[in-house]
Amino acid sequence: MSSRAWAGGLAALLTGTAWLLVAAVANVLAGFGSSPSAGLGATVSSGQEPPSALALGEIPPTYLRLYLAAGREYGVDWALLAGIGKVECDHGRDPDPSCTREGAVNNAGAGGPMQFLASTWAAYGVDGDGDGVSDRWDPADAVYSAANYLRASGVVTDVRRALLAYNPAGWYADEVEAWARRYRGSAAQSLPEALGGLAERTPTRVAYVAGEHAVLAPGDGHVALVPAQAPAVVAAMIVAGNELQNLPYGPGGHPDPRGAAEEDCSSSVNYVLYRAGVRPIKEILSRNPLAQDYVSWGAPGPGRWVTIYATDNPTPHVFIVIAGLRLDTSHDGTDVGPNRYEDGPRWRVLDHIPTWAHWSVRHPPGL
Repeated sequence: MSSRAWAGGLAALLTGTAWLLVAAVANVLAGFGSSPSAGLGATVSSGQEPPSALALGEIPPTYLRLYLAAGREYGVDWALLAGIGKVECDHGRDPDPSCTREGAVNNAGAGGPMQFLASTWAAYGVDGDGDGVSDRWDPADAVYSAANYLRASGVVTDVRRALLAYNPAGWYADEVEAWARRYRGSAAQSLPEALGGLAERTPTRVAYVAGEHAVLAPGDGHVALVPAQAPAVVAAMIVAGNELQNLPYGPGGHPDPRGAAEEDCSSSVNYVLYRAGVRPIKEILSRNPLAQDYVSWGAPGPGRWVTIYATDNPTPHVFIVIAGLRLDTSHDGTDVGPNRYEDGPRWRVLDHIPTWAHWSVRHPPGL
């Protein structure tokens, strides 16, 4: 698989999914009407860029409206607020109790979706939703307070200094700014970066479907549609899986899955993880992970978005399930979908996990 041009995938996204992006924009920018909070009828402030395709698909609408509204209220770049919300608590989705459970704090004493310390909250916490209470675990209060804190820290004239005031770590500021860049701008401008670790280019068709579950494109079993609510890294995995769909089965992807004329089960998983930025190519080249190596790789149990099933008995095998779709080279009796007669890495459809082996169930950390 050589480096490829984006034109085909971009055209497919912009034409085939225009309805989804329009609906998402309308949903996000629509006001709450009777909400007591000024600014919750969120619009983009003058001079600020609108949400990108990634922002519309990856940020929960409630949080995106809050970022936009608080940014307008305090004259702060809404995308920086979204970057902080992503890094701190994944827009309220992080399972850490300190992110969502009233009164819970982490080891540093921070709590709420924007992770405020009690002392900082006392100085900058505001009532974002107008209910008469200032609560750092309330999303509206937390986002508006973050905007207040950034403004007070001089973000209008020095973004870096303000982010370091929020968290005095260079890596933190880097990560927030990186997410902010992904979140701001038009869908077309942000598409390559929205697909996260896909640093190389691809002509593979890229198209979205609403929700959290990947599905096969109608009439084309070799194209999985990216769920609009999936994180960028998951979107990248699905596009990487699409790139493999015409390859035959074989060991040619070892130790380097890039550009191989054939892929087996483990090299297919290696390729997807590499393309999404989950496993560095240097690590894959040096370790040449085989199916049995995935029995103990990653974190135990199924992931929210991605789960890897591996076994070394009765024969080594590994496959990966991404946003509900299985990418697998094994198909005899384990696929009822349009690729059921095809060898090689393909999207497989079955209403259960194949039962011919005892599987070790793992997932990439954080996914």
